[in-house]
Amino acid sequence: MTLISPFRILSKDTRSKARTGVLYTKHGAVHTPVFMPVATQACVKALTADDIRDVGAECILSNTYHLYLRPGTNTLEKMGGLHKFMNWNGSILTDSGGFQVYSLPKFRKIKEEGVTFQSHHDGSKHLFTPENVIDFEAQIGSDIWTMLDVCIHAKNPTKHEAREALDITKRWAERAEAAYHKKISQQNITQNADGSFTVGNSLLFGIIQGSIYPDLRREAAQHMAALRTHGYCIGGLSLGETLDQMNAAVSAVTDVLPEGKPRYFMGLGTPIEILNSIERGVDMFDCVWPTRVARNGQAMTSQGRLNIKNAEFRLQEGPLDPECDCYTCRHYSRAYISHLFRSAELTSHRLISIHNIRFLIRLMERAREAIKNGTFLELKDEVISKYK
Repeated sequence: MTLISPFRILSKDTRSKARTGVLYTKHGAVHTPVFMPVATQACVKALTADDIRDVGAECILSNTYHLYLRPGTNTLEKMGGLHKFMNWNGSILTDSGGFQVYSLPKFRKIKEEGVTFQSHHDGSKHLFTPENVIDFEAQIGSDIWTMLDVCIHAKNPTKHEAREALDITKRWAERAEAAYHKKISQQNITQNADGSFTVGNSLLFGIIQGSIYPDLRREAAQHMAALRTHGYCIGGLSLGETLDQMNAAVSAVTDVLPEGKPRYFMGLGTPIEILNSIERGVDMFDCVWPTRVARNGQAMTSQGRLNIKNAEFRLQEGPLDPECDCYTCRHYSRAYISHLFRSAELTSHRLISIHNIRFLIRLMERAREAIKNGTFLELKDEVISKYK
C-alpha cells in the first residue's frame, strides 16, 4: 500500500539537489529547508515557548528517552500531551532516543528484542523496543515519530560494527513500521484543492544508518524507501567523522531516496554543515549547538562568529549583528550582553540563545529564497567564507 506523504516540493535548484518545500503536520505547515530548535526535555534551554515562537520556529525537536524518564510519558498523556504541557502550538518531532542510549555504553545492552539501559538519573533499568517507543511517542503526542535505531560512533568505526548496527536497525524499522500502522490504522491525510494537506494523525519517519560507508548508506536508504513512512532521518553522523565523510554519506542516501518525501539530518546545526547538506538534498535540521555555544558567550553573525567575552565588546553600542531582527538585537547592545556574561548573569545565555536560533532560522529563510531565485550556491559560498 502506497503511503501519502504530506510534503510538497515548491522549487528546485538547477545546479544542485537543493529544494524548498512544505511539510504539513497536525499542527500546521513547516517550510523547508528548516532548522528545528531542540527542546530535549520539553524546553529549549533558557527559553520559553514564546521566545521560540518569536524567532519564527515552526517545528521543534524533543526526545523520547528523556521525556520517558522525566516527567514520564504517562504524565504527559495525563497532562494532555507535550504541546499543552509546554504551551507550544507548533509542530513537534520526537527523536526515538536511540542516540541517547548509544551515549550510555556502560549502562545499556542491545539485543534483538530491543535495548535495555539504566537511567542516568537513578540507575533504574528500562527496556526500549521498536514497538514500545511508538507507544511512548503516542503518549507524548508529537507530530512526527521516529523509529528506534542502533547508533554507533562515527570516528573510524569498523565496517563490521557498521554492518551489525545497520542490520538490527533494519529489522527494528520493519517492526516499528508495523507497530505504527497497527496504532494508526487509518491514515487521516487529505490533499486540498490548493495542493496543501490536512493531516489528522502523527507521521512516521524512518532512521537511516550505515555510518561512514556509502555502500551501507545506500543499502539502508533503499531498505527504508521500501517501507511505509512519511519521511526519512539520516542518523549516526556529525559524531566525529570528517566533513568529506559526512558529505559522501549524505550524498549516498539522497541519491537513492524518493524525491517526494522529506529528508531530515539528525543533530546538525553549524552553518557550513547545514548548507552543504541542503546542497545534497536535505530538508530538515536540528541541533543543540546554537544554544550550547551561546552559554559559552559565542554568537553567530552575518560576519562570522563573535565571542562576547572578548574585551573589544565592553564598550560597543551596536547589536550582536546589525543585520539581525531578533529580540536581542532590537533591544540590547554588545556592551550590555558582555556585561551580563562577565557578571555570570543567566540572562546573557537567554539573549544569545535567542539570537543564535534566529540566525539559523533566518539562514533557512535566505536559503529558501536563494533556491527559488537560483542563487543558492552563491549564498552557500558567501556564508561559508565567513565561518571557515
